Amino acid sequence: MSLAGRIISEIGVHATAAKLFNIFATQLHDVQNLTDRVHGTKLHHGDDWHHNESIKHWTYIIDGKVVTCQESMEYDEANKTIIFKLFGEEIDNQFKLLNIRFEATDKNNGDAIITWTVEYERVREEVDPPYGYIEYLHKCTADIDAHLLKP
Repeated sequence: MSLAGRIISEIGVHATAAKLFNIFATQLHDVQNLTDRVHGTKLHHGDDWHHNESIKHWTYIIDGKVVTCQESMEYDEANKTIIFKLFGEEIDNQFKLLNIRFEATDKNNGDAIITWTVEYERVREEVDPPYGYIEYLHKCTADIDAHLLKP
């Protein structure tokens, strides 16, 4: 059985692709105030939350359990994509690689599709694939979309 894999999921949102991308690319520190799945975030290394070399510390809920990790990101504004690279003791005990890719695409009616891709490599077969991250990402996306639609 392969230890590496990719889980892809799409979620439709009512906000535009640009608005969702903007939250994740320039207002990431606000996510903890927009969804109950994120318990805390702080800048661990660097001077700017949204610089490719900055490292953030996250505390969030996956599969009903509190998880902490560190994260760095790379983003491409032209294509509205972001790659979040997750690491730290809790992640590294289970995965050699755990990257989450965000892609926002506008639909013709003004809504958007958010595609989440979880790319992973487990350290051993006994570690389950990270399916809980898809549920977490869907919940966070829906919460952020609802916030963006408030008048």
